[in-house]
Amino acid sequence: MILGLFDQFFTPYFLGVPLLAVAIAAPWVLFPKPSNRVIHSRSLVAQNSFVLSFTKQILLPLNVGAHKWALLLTVLMINLITLNLLGLLPYTFTPTTQLPLNMGFAIPLWLATVVIGLRNQPTIALGHLLPEGTPAPLIPVLIIIETISLFVRPFALGVRLTANLAAGHLLIQLLSSATLFLINQMWPVAILTGLVMVLLTLLELAVAAIQAYVFVLLLSLYLQE
Repeated sequence: MILGLFDQFFTPYFLGVPLLAVAIAAPWVLFPKPSNRVIHSRSLVAQNSFVLSFTKQILLPLNVGAHKWALLLTVLMINLITLNLLGLLPYTFTPTTQLPLNMGFAIPLWLATVVIGLRNQPTIALGHLLPEGTPAPLIPVLIIIETISLFVRPFALGVRLTANLAAGHLLIQLLSSATLFLINQMWPVAILTGLVMVLLTLLELAVAAIQAYVFVLLLSLYLQE
């Protein structure tokens, strides 16, 4: 039973055991596994087409050396988009509304892009901290600003994903509560509120997919940089 607006974001427990790990792992059961048969199912063909088109799109601006990240970025995209979409179903839990989980995705992957840049191209990686042609008095200030902006990147990734999903869930709950409250008092207003809630739910479906794509796209841009 939800007692407050933010109770929906609390990790569910069963017999004292947190179900966050189950909520993260369970969606993978929904995806069909590749087979050696000549004729594939429609779901498997659709899944392969989506993975192929997404891989081409996300790796388009990257160099050949960064194509090693194709499997990791594709798996991350499928994982995020599945968790985001399943969280919109009734009586479900959205793990990606938890900031610690999103930071657990963002920080290691961002750190990997920084370490790879320093290892492969240390001069270019350090050169981003100081733009070319900077006046001498501004050099210390710009180095500090660029360093701060570099370390803010993983927090921006995690907070963006969390805030967008949490805001949508809160709006849907507010509209649903208003619809139930007004249904016995002002039913025309309740119908209008219900229609707005349906439209907002459709919008949240798009937001769930777009936010997962933006998360992976920004990681690929950090890798390219």
